[in-house]
Amino acid sequence: MLNTVLTVRAHEANSHQGRGWEQFTDRMIELVAAKPTRVVFVLWGRKAQNKLPLITQSHHAVVACAHPSPLSVRKFYGCRCFSQINRNLLDAGVDPIDWQIQDV
Repeated sequence: MLNTVLTVRAHEANSHQGRGWEQFTDRMIELVAAKPTRVVFVLWGRKAQNKLPLITQSHHAVVACAHPSPLSVRKFYGCRCFSQINRNLLDAGVDPIDWQIQDV
């Protein structure tokens, strides 16, 4: 998972949008998408889902749903994205992720 913009001012969503992060993260997505082995891309929210055209290889998997931010968390709940990620990992012959928070 990778945010489209990697920094923000505290409590100011998108405050560093348009400052060059988009070109950097687009290039990272292109490089990862060029991998010959399957990658599961997780696109949370509209800005991330707009990056879908950068994932050009059909052997990759994409899980897209609402962003878990306070603004859209209601849409995020119940989307089962973690189950979808694990299903795609299993399909690729990779062990699933244990998403449970471990007691410290």
